[in-house]
This record gives sequence, structure tokens and C-alpha cells, in this order.
Amino acid sequence: MNGIHDMGGLHGFGAVEVERDEPVFHARWEGRVFCMTQILDTTGIWSLDEHRHEIERLDAADYLAVGYYGRWLLAMERLLERKNILRGEEVRRRIEEYLDDACGTVPLEPHTRNWPLPNAMKIRWGAWRKEVEVMPRYNVGQRVRVRNLHPEGHTRVTAYTRGKTGTIAIVNAQGWVFPDTRAHYRGEKPQPVYNVRFDAYELWGPQAESNVFTQIDLSEDHLEPVDGEPV
Repeated sequence: MNGIHDMGGLHGFGAVEVERDEPVFHARWEGRVFCMTQILDTTGIWSLDEHRHEIERLDAADYLAVGYYGRWLLAMERLLERKNILRGEEVRRRIEEYLDDACGTVPLEPHTRNWPLPNAMKIRWGAWRKEVEVMPRYNVGQRVRVRNLHPEGHTRVTAYTRGKTGTIAIVNAQGWVFPDTRAHYRGEKPQPVYNVRFDAYELWGPQAESNVFTQIDLSEDHLEPVDGEPV
């Protein structure tokens, strides 16, 4: 989907500031959110691709305001509510209790939740590579074009590569899960992944630096052959 999350090549955000001796976390809560994510990711509630798409669906103003780990947290809260494991009002109540420095917490009201998850409903975390045989469509050195698609859902294709032509640098001929479909429970579609080399001029035009290249990993379904070249 097109959104503020796909910021590559956008104007108006200024230079990337490199913080000297930058800490791993800038605030205590960021470390806690990181740990929460690692734990929840292994419970089988969602896949990485589904979590990423939930971040993409955040309101643009919220996305910019809450920071990196804030996006992780908001996405987790939304997924837990949508899957009927946690309710939004329960989160807000806990926040109010914390801000009021309450000595204790009010027990959650009982209601039917999808928790604990039955084993049959659990999503295996990771499992991005499948033990299946795939036949790569493209070869090293072949010129390919990134398909100019604008899906409403999740995609791992960054906007500035759409419709651009590059050269296959590396062929990973293993069966890798296709994130664009797994994020929406439309199958895993195992397929090769290619490292594609793009000339900076192709991506950014005449203002690009000379003799600069960008290499990007793309799934086979993201690519198409250049007209007139064999497959």
C-alpha cells in the first residue's frame, strides 16, 4: 500500500542525523516494547508480515509522532484488539491507572477472548524459507523490471523502484515465503528471491551521483522481464 511508511526518496524530512554514541534505546519504555514484541511474536498470534502491515495502516500523523517503537506498540495493540485478545478500553484503563499512580489495578472484566490460542490457530513465527523446490525464472546478469503495482495491502516493494529496470546480481534459488500474500492469509507462495542492482541514474534521474548503485532484494513475483529479452 502507498503510505507514509514508504519514505525512501521523499522530500521534506531533512538529512538523516547520525547520533554519536547513540544508545540502543532512548527511553526505558522502548526497551520494554522491544521485549514485549519478541515475546508476542512467538505466541502464534500473527506473522511478521501481518505486524508490518499493521504498522503501515497507522494514521500518517500517528506514524510520524510516536517514533519507531511507538509504531510497534500501536500495531500490537490494534492486532490484539482485532483478534479479540485484548480490548482498547482495557489498555486505556491501565494507562489511566498508571498516570493516577494507583496502588492497585482493577481486574479485567470477564469476556470471551480468543486466548489461549488453540495450536491449530497458531501461526509459526519465522518459517520464511520452505523446504520446497523452486525453479528461478531469472539468471544472474539478466535485466528485469520491477512491476509497477500499487496494491492496497502489504508489499515489500519500495515505491521508488516501481517500473525501474535493474540487473540480477544474486539468485537465491530457495523457496522463500511471499510476504505480500502471507500478510493477508492468502497463501505463502514460496519462490526465489533476487538481489537486483539498480543504477542511481535509473532511480533518481540526472541529479543522481555518478557511478553509484543500489542493490535491493525482491521476490520473483515483484519482477518482470525487460521487453525483447529471453526469460
